[in-house]
Amino acid sequence: MEKFTTHTGLVVPLDIANVDTDQIIPKQFLQKTERVGFGIHLFHDSRYLDHSGKEPNPEFVLNKPEYKGTSILLARENFGCGSSREHAPWALEEFGFKIVIAPSFADIFYGNCINIGLLPIKLSEDEIDQLFAQAQGAKLNLTVDLANNNVSFINESGAKVSFSFELGKFHKYCLEEGVDSVGWTLNKLETIEAFESKMPSWQ
Repeated sequence: MEKFTTHTGLVVPLDIANVDTDQIIPKQFLQKTERVGFGIHLFHDSRYLDHSGKEPNPEFVLNKPEYKGTSILLARENFGCGSSREHAPWALEEFGFKIVIAPSFADIFYGNCINIGLLPIKLSEDEIDQLFAQAQGAKLNLTVDLANNNVSFINESGAKVSFSFELGKFHKYCLEEGVDSVGWTLNKLETIEAFESKMPSWQ
């Protein structure tokens, strides 16, 4: 897992609320347990006109040429609802996304994102509306500064616009240090072993 400090990237606007994990990665593609091979199936039912995934849907936003190379997904409320499948953030990450911005996220999806270094950012409805207005029909590049919990961009008038976001202390630590929950636990291995050595053998 890479450390997250700052990132500047192109925003793709997915103007849909309540996007569930089955929309993000349909159930028929969940046979694998390793974290590879999911990006190609991201939003499969929307990205393709056929079941085999050979005929792209030109109307779906991720297939539009102006959003090629995007790394920031802008969405509406309750993103990542539905099942708890970890494959959903895996697919987003493998496709190339570093950041997902929405007014709200499903709790389990939010935690699964943090655990692989994919940054979920919550902004207000008004701020999200402003970003959608900027991203529609024009290339919007956002800069995310994790140290200062800040999202910024240059608007059409040439002025800098900034939004602040909140992130839990532990989540921020994991992203900045590039460690997941398992890695964080292993960093405490000496303390864990010292505690275990003092326990009675029957325990």
